Amino acid sequence: MCGFWGYSGVSVSESLGALEGNVLFHRGPDSEGRWRDEQGGLTLVHRRLSIQDTSSAGEQPMVSSCSRFVIAFNGEIYNHLELRQALQEKGQSPQWQGHSDTETLITCIAQWGIKEALRSLVGMFAFALWDRKEKTLFLARDRVGEKPLYWGWQSGTLLFGSELKALAIHPDFGNQVDRSSLAIYLRHNYIPAPYSIYKGIRKVRPGHFVAITDLRNPQSAQAETYWSANKVIEEGIQTPFPGSDDEAVDELRGLVRRSVKGEMLSDVPIGAFLSGGIDSSLVASVMQEQSTHPIKTFAIGFDDVRYNEAQHASQVARHLGTDHTEMYVSSEDALNVIPALPDIYCEPFADSSQIPTFLVTKMARKNVTVALSGDGGDELFGGYNTYQMAVQYWSSLRKIPRSFRALAASILEKFPLPERIYKLTRVLGASSECDFYRRMVSHWGYPNDVVLDAQEYPSLLNSSRDWPETEGFSQWMMAVEGQMYMPDDILVKVDRAAMANSLETRIPLLDHRLIEFAWTLPNEMKIRGGQGKWILRQLLYGYVPRELIERPKKGFSVPLADWLRGPLREWAEALLSESRLRSEGYFEPRVIRAALLEHMSGQRDHSSRLWGILMFQAWLEKRFA
Repeated sequence: MCGFWGYSGVSVSESLGALEGNVLFHRGPDSEGRWRDEQGGLTLVHRRLSIQDTSSAGEQPMVSSCSRFVIAFNGEIYNHLELRQALQEKGQSPQWQGHSDTETLITCIAQWGIKEALRSLVGMFAFALWDRKEKTLFLARDRVGEKPLYWGWQSGTLLFGSELKALAIHPDFGNQVDRSSLAIYLRHNYIPAPYSIYKGIRKVRPGHFVAITDLRNPQSAQAETYWSANKVIEEGIQTPFPGSDDEAVDELRGLVRRSVKGEMLSDVPIGAFLSGGIDSSLVASVMQEQSTHPIKTFAIGFDDVRYNEAQHASQVARHLGTDHTEMYVSSEDALNVIPALPDIYCEPFADSSQIPTFLVTKMARKNVTVALSGDGGDELFGGYNTYQMAVQYWSSLRKIPRSFRALAASILEKFPLPERIYKLTRVLGASSECDFYRRMVSHWGYPNDVVLDAQEYPSLLNSSRDWPETEGFSQWMMAVEGQMYMPDDILVKVDRAAMANSLETRIPLLDHRLIEFAWTLPNEMKIRGGQGKWILRQLLYGYVPRELIERPKKGFSVPLADWLRGPLREWAEALLSESRLRSEGYFEPRVIRAALLEHMSGQRDHSSRLWGILMFQAWLEKRFA
């Protein structure tokens, strides 16, 4: 796990000084490397967190043995030893300088070409590859978006890198907020790819690479897909798994074991997050099964029993025999993280579980350098309650004429209703199941009315031509969330929080071979008897007793509504004062102030809406101070 950035044109190293390398120090505290092609006009800067081959042979930027290619790489290639074997069998192995996966990757590209090399990889990654012969830059990102990669032109200079804060130190960086990105951010509380908060800067989409043949010409950039989630979904549904329930569980067991084994490859200490839920318990179980000693597991607990799951994690850890560490945090501990969030997240991000995520990664880093996580199971195997509730609600609502539903909503929202009923008014006017879902997950339903001079960008939520062919509403929701919510919320949250603590996280359930298998499973193997993740549960019961697992899902959350009315009230009032909002000119003050007053009075719970605004305001204050 590392970080890199680069730029075209003349060198700015002298003007930037130590800042050029140190801006991404948290992503790679072990060493710094810099490479420049004076003739081609390209600079690469790399920060290294040593995981595989901690010797100098793994340092970057790395030049291929044939001297044609130079790479700056962030991530891990879990099958790199198998790839070395394949190169050897084809008579394509160089004289290896070390055993890093970076050297394996650049050799595969040199021998097979970038597209074939990308398709051969099992791992998480983002990289910049410079072809010195063709004067072409390639920017590539892993299949599901575990690793970040931003790029774009500013004042004629191409900038790219792992985090926006690196791009922003270049003297040509424009520093202009993209109001259309701000609008789509308010809908989701995150900014989906390919957009970023800055004008002219984009994210490389998961499963894509960008080839830039002229560093001075934005028109020369061509994006290409090497792995399509939609294609995987459609082919999986069209060719379903033919076996029985037991055979499906056996197949899944083999895939999970293979994925976990590959992701345990490391030259530094490794552990796992353990919440006591299905996904993290499964990952920890399979890790312990394949280890000759107790693996290290980590959990945090809260004083507030509504949000505490530490006791469940402890029970699972005792059953598995792991070396378990848990830490209880107070509200004060959690609140102390908030001032750091604009530094941790390089663009506005407002999933409040970012706070406990940062705390658990900070605790884990004191003991290990790598931690495995159970993320991905909900989106792949129907774990969220939403997938069942939305189907049930919509099947009832659609029977009522839309005009009646819309009228009822307009009347009901004027009254002080219980929060659950108030939320229902937001979806009463839905025109279709997809519109129902969009209204349900939107924090602000009409962000163009909140952000001044904005036209919200389109996304997968409202672009039906980009939807895969699915069978039923719940499958469609899983497909959409797997391509938006998972990469742009869950994976962003984990990557930035962990890397702020120089901790590498790995996610075995997002092995692309496991994803491809999951989409061949019929829905009844995912959602059955009113429960999601049916097949994962059957697999986990082979490791952990049912009674330790079966309980209501809590999630990884904090008492945000209470905090905003209590210890965060003064902070929120200051960031959302009418004079400040008018002076900055991004939001319609009347709308924001109305939501704030309703929340503070206890009339409504607008905490998720307000958190999105507050995280932008805090980010703005930090970036433009």
